[in-house]
Amino acid sequence: MKHHLLLLILAYIYIPSWGQNQSIYYNSYKEKNEDTNYFNTNIPKREVRAVWLTTIGGLDWPHSYSQSERSAQKQKTELCHLLDLYQQAGINTILIQTRVRGTMIYPSAYEPWDGCLSGFPGKSPGYDALAFAIDECHKRGMELHAWIVTIPVGKWNGLGCITLRKKFGNLIKKIGIDGYMNPEDARTGDYLAKICAEITQNYDIDGIHLDYIRYPEDWKLKVNKEQGRAYITSIVSKINKAVKPVKPWIKISCSPIGKYNDLPRNWAHGWNAYERVCQDAQGWLRDGLMDELFPMMYFKGNNFYPFAIDWKENDNGRIIAPGLGIYFLSPKEKNWPIEEITREMQVIRQLGMGHTFFRGKFFTDNTKGIYEYTKNFNAYPALVPAMTWEKKVPTDTLYNIYASNQYPVNTADARNLVIGRIPKKELNHYLQKVSSYHYAITRMDRFGNETPWIEKKSYAIEAQQKLDIVKRKIFNIF
Repeated sequence: MKHHLLLLILAYIYIPSWGQNQSIYYNSYKEKNEDTNYFNTNIPKREVRAVWLTTIGGLDWPHSYSQSERSAQKQKTELCHLLDLYQQAGINTILIQTRVRGTMIYPSAYEPWDGCLSGFPGKSPGYDALAFAIDECHKRGMELHAWIVTIPVGKWNGLGCITLRKKFGNLIKKIGIDGYMNPEDARTGDYLAKICAEITQNYDIDGIHLDYIRYPEDWKLKVNKEQGRAYITSIVSKINKAVKPVKPWIKISCSPIGKYNDLPRNWAHGWNAYERVCQDAQGWLRDGLMDELFPMMYFKGNNFYPFAIDWKENDNGRIIAPGLGIYFLSPKEKNWPIEEITREMQVIRQLGMGHTFFRGKFFTDNTKGIYEYTKNFNAYPALVPAMTWEKKVPTDTLYNIYASNQYPVNTADARNLVIGRIPKKELNHYLQKVSSYHYAITRMDRFGNETPWIEKKSYAIEAQQKLDIVKRKIFNIF
């Protein structure tokens, strides 16, 4: 298996022009709808395609403040526009920054409002941004995961940090000008579990996404590494116990350091999850504490591919969607050529993993053409992989729509998927767009398990086919 993966990677790395050709192939395929290219016929039906939507300082959203009914609507409209762009590029998972720095984008019983929405820390924007984002994502067939920044709580004199210092005193430790929750204090896990429970109970989220669930890199560790990992794992375990008994279909995930540990032939250059910051992310998959990982793989070449294989080989049947540092495409950052990213996208797809973009604005700004490339790369929608490891319980039902000019519609063919995981109230909206085709609707539970439901034959297509036959006969006569 390892030998096969190595050959696959070498094939991609040493074909520098492949990414450019692939864009042409995809455009041609979409026009002709023919099996002319291997990669088009192997687009996966199930794959995580995600974006980190950063709210701190309005980096990705919002770019205006909500201080009146009119300005609130402007803020909502901007988010809807971004979600439309994501949907058009095949994105199916939105990781929206929900707990920012000890502050929130929803009305919480534990922490104050973040200032990114209203312009004033602690002040309501006049609406519940998390609830709005969930509804809009679900309308578009997207999952929404609440991105929780765990250990950092912002500037020492910022509202979030001050609030927690008053509440917990010495639980908050100062490093430089910032405050951090002490991962070695049991109250940290208890408190973060309460926050995740609040979100789980009050919102129809699809995931809890833990960011910075590790020791700060400048923390002076006074315990051994094994004990340090035990402290971090204890926090993860408490969050799992607060979420899963309530809604077991909610995916618990994190964004670990992109290199899990040093590999036999590849050194992590002193920056890895397991040893450097006591983050045993692969162990959390193995032990059932997490369902999904979004490793921050903002690297290239030998710093990327061997470590990508390592994540895949240790996924324990769970979901891996590596984070790609598309911000490095910017001339203001590292000015990477787009081929660095497109090659990584191709390799991790062939390895059976998804892809996640950091961050949203660089994506929708089409930096170096990454948005247009992704629209071609994700030529068809994809369902998120099913949580086959979870024990099934009754859930509400979601729906997937497939359409084709062939009957019966092949629902196993990714190219026939029109939209996935939509609530029943959205069915008519999308069915209007496929009414002239044969179509099929399947039902899906919140774990992603799919079952057949309705098949509809289009007599309009049959009539057109009969007319074409008549035309051909007439043409042959003359």
